Amino acid sequence: MKRILTYTLLLLSFLTFAQKKEKDRNLPDGNEAFSEKNYSNAEADYRVSQSGFPKKAVASYNLGNSIYRQKQASEAKFQFVKAIKSAKTKPEKHKAYHNLGNCLMTEKNYEGAVEAYKNALRNNPNDEETRYNFALAKKQLENNPPKSEDDKNKNKDKNKDKKEDKKDQDKKDNKDKKDKDKDKNDQKKEGDKNKDQQDKNNDKNGQPKPQPGGISKDRIQNMLDAVNNEEKKIQDKVNQQKVRVNPKKPEKDW
Repeated sequence: MKRILTYTLLLLSFLTFAQKKEKDRNLPDGNEAFSEKNYSNAEADYRVSQSGFPKKAVASYNLGNSIYRQKQASEAKFQFVKAIKSAKTKPEKHKAYHNLGNCLMTEKNYEGAVEAYKNALRNNPNDEETRYNFALAKKQLENNPPKSEDDKNKNKDKNKDKKEDKKDQDKKDNKDKKDKDKDKNDQKKEGDKNKDQQDKNNDKNGQPKPQPGGISKDRIQNMLDAVNNEEKKIQDKVNQQKVRVNPKKPEKDW
């Protein structure tokens, strides 16, 4: 009875182990989608595989490839770094370092790419493609040397000066605009003031009123009275002449 119980426990342990090995069905599904160039579906399967088996380098490596094929090199490089950390064999490390170098080349990080290809060659010095990429990265690094700290600081200072100059220019432009608007408002106010003054100087009939320093009201009234008197005298003379020339007719006889 004890032997039967022992064999049963061993059988159950074997079945549990087998189930764990068969559990990662997403990895082959991802490989199939990748071969069909359906990289987004492959990425989804590889992510599930990676979450279930985080210590397996192949899931991270394949996930990095699917992301890289979607032209997301900056994101793919992190998956290759994970694959390098999880890799247990030289071929796995060689491939992960090689593809990491490709990502860095895409980002124009030639210094990092040289180191990545160098590490790939350490794990497989006979790979011609890696050797070619290593030589290309070195040449690009020579033509585009990394900037020193002094150059970076100079660029920072230069950018800072540009920002300050722009800020000063914006302040000057705003001040000029405000001054221009103020001049326009002052001119408008002066025009309104002149118009108001002109309106005050006009009487109800629209005729200009006499301004201070001109003819006084009393003098104007005296002049009008004199004119009226002259007209009255002339009218009286005319009436007298009419009486003499045209005498009044007598009343009609009955």
